Amino acid sequence: MTDGSEVAAQAVETAAEAAGNWAKAGRQAGFAGLAIGVVAAGAAAGVAIERLTVGRGMRRRARLALDAEGPYGTLRGTSGAAIAEDGTELYYEVDEVVDGPAAKGPKGGRAGKEVRAAQEARSGLHKRLRAALGRRSPAPTVVFSHGYCLSQDSWHFQRAALRGAVRTVHWDQRSHGRSARGHGQIDGTEPVTIDLLGRDLKAVLDATVPEGPIVLIGHSMGGMTVMALADQFPEYVAERVVGVALIGTSAGRLSEVGFGLPSMGSKAFHWLAPGVLKALGRQSEIVERGRRATADLFAGLIKRYSFGTQDVDPAIARFGERLIEATPIDVVAEFFPAFAVHDKTEALVAYDAVPALVLAGEEDLITPAEHSRTIAEVLPDAELVCVPDAGHLVMLERPELVNDHLVGLVERASAAARRSRTARA
Repeated sequence: MTDGSEVAAQAVETAAEAAGNWAKAGRQAGFAGLAIGVVAAGAAAGVAIERLTVGRGMRRRARLALDAEGPYGTLRGTSGAAIAEDGTELYYEVDEVVDGPAAKGPKGGRAGKEVRAAQEARSGLHKRLRAALGRRSPAPTVVFSHGYCLSQDSWHFQRAALRGAVRTVHWDQRSHGRSARGHGQIDGTEPVTIDLLGRDLKAVLDATVPEGPIVLIGHSMGGMTVMALADQFPEYVAERVVGVALIGTSAGRLSEVGFGLPSMGSKAFHWLAPGVLKALGRQSEIVERGRRATADLFAGLIKRYSFGTQDVDPAIARFGERLIEATPIDVVAEFFPAFAVHDKTEALVAYDAVPALVLAGEEDLITPAEHSRTIAEVLPDAELVCVPDAGHLVMLERPELVNDHLVGLVERASAAARRSRTARA
């Protein structure tokens, strides 16, 4: 067995290597190097402390075990690609309606009793959906838009719950998941904007739902994408969209978010972050090595900013970590400036005429619940749900609750769409 002095020596060596990678990026980043150096020092200290208590091999085995235990993000559908205005291929998958009982889906590593409970809950949701949708009129297609540094797989539990009972579309935003890197960003001709993402969503809708009613569901950046669609295509939204869910998102004023930091720390973050990320994006190869070396530290940060409690299922926490880790640092840098100027409050009124769900975790540090309450003020008829002890990835942390509210939204949207068609007849 390795004694304490050997573990400590290994800790210092690994931490120094990690800090060196980050510091090298910092020196090449110019002005932002100071902030990068602070990050490197914090990362080195965190890694060193971790190494004193748990060996690298043990942590690696634990991650592999969690990956095998929780096969989250493994659901697949009929794939295709929509072409954005700049030629970027936007990957999507479609799950069609299936006659018969609800599919069992992956067990997700849970005990047999919990698996049976989940299957019973899913069967109950399917019965509700089939009763609400009926067979006399076109049922809506439910389209999911994911958030920043995530992918369509972040909707794993919602996809599993709705799978086969209602037609669903899941897509990866440009430069995320299985979608191609944004052409306009690679060649430097167009920065990422929320408006651009709204036009990307329109391209996906044209390819996957050429006719019939639509229910839009967006989380975080995906909710902003849904708002941008309404801002640029209000007539389309009025004609086709029959329901909307805005989950853990914001209509603007993101530059005021404190991220759970003291006032001075929050101001420093908003001041330094754009330049730091831009600098890191230019040194992506070095930074990615630093990210791998400091994986344990960043796992802790991801958990803090993704979930509302520390006792979240470790397999789900690991799944969220993998989703975020998969986003390259240069993509993180490309998208970040868009949030500071995002303001779609006025565009929200386009969804005032349809059933709406506004849902947030009360402990969300990224898009605080107060931002969802502001959205609900603009959409006074929306169902507002603020979930206690839940964070930014509320759809992973409290999936049963989110699924129940989403099915309720589809029920209300289907009923409203039928009333509208009857009135026009």
